[in-house]
Amino acid sequence: MSDNNVFATLRGCGRIWAVAAIHGEIERLRALHAHLAAELRPGDQLVYCGDYLGYGPQVRETVDELLLFRRAILARPGVEIDDLVYLRGTQEEMWQKLLQLQFAPNPADVLHWMAGHGIAATLAAYGGSIEEGELAARDGILSLTRWTSNLRQSMRGHDGHTALMSVLRHAAYTDSGTLLFVHAGIDPSRPLSAQMDAFWWGSAGFELLDGQYGGFKLVVRGSDRRRGGVRVGAFTATLDAGCGFGGPLTAACFDGEGQIVKMIEA
Repeated sequence: MSDNNVFATLRGCGRIWAVAAIHGEIERLRALHAHLAAELRPGDQLVYCGDYLGYGPQVRETVDELLLFRRAILARPGVEIDDLVYLRGTQEEMWQKLLQLQFAPNPADVLHWMAGHGIAATLAAYGGSIEEGELAARDGILSLTRWTSNLRQSMRGHDGHTALMSVLRHAAYTDSGTLLFVHAGIDPSRPLSAQMDAFWWGSAGFELLDGQYGGFKLVVRGSDRRRGGVRVGAFTATLDAGCGFGGPLTAACFDGEGQIVKMIEA
């Protein structure tokens, strides 16, 4: 767990806010940020649990809002750059894979699968479409390479977007070993360093966890593909209230003992 490019380490002695999956819901994110701006205290840390992209109609604006709020919070006295952590979600993982679609064995099939999992909204945000991708896939690898290169270039045209995607972490945990924050879940049978896709697609074992995982008191996830709502158990917590699918955007505040001391939604 020592690779700083993969995992983020949080101070376990203070409060930590965790934000659930956003899915391009800009108005809900703005409203939640307004609440957070009033609630955040010196020494607090903030973890976004992924899925900034996809599904919602304003993906690009959502990323802009994340960046604007980051700048505003970092401008406060005493706030360090490591106090804000961004996890890679399912949507961000798919987007990175789509930008390398020309290397897939069956790119048309991969694109079709992604289309069924919300990637169309992100494509539209950066000037692309499923139909264009399908045509490029039929034309061959050179056409597909030009298409993905244009998408990359479009994303670079929006200040900070590519930079944010480059610093997404797989998970975050407290140096005290109390809390572990992930996107969609973990496979309890694997160590943290071998979770692979379980971070983004979850595992049935997460719901069945009946003891501490890796010594952590609580494993917190921000996305639930089954959309079962906010749930807090003895060893796991799910914060996804359905943002992007008609539900609110949720954030929870944890103390140094791993207890939820406040929950807000927008």
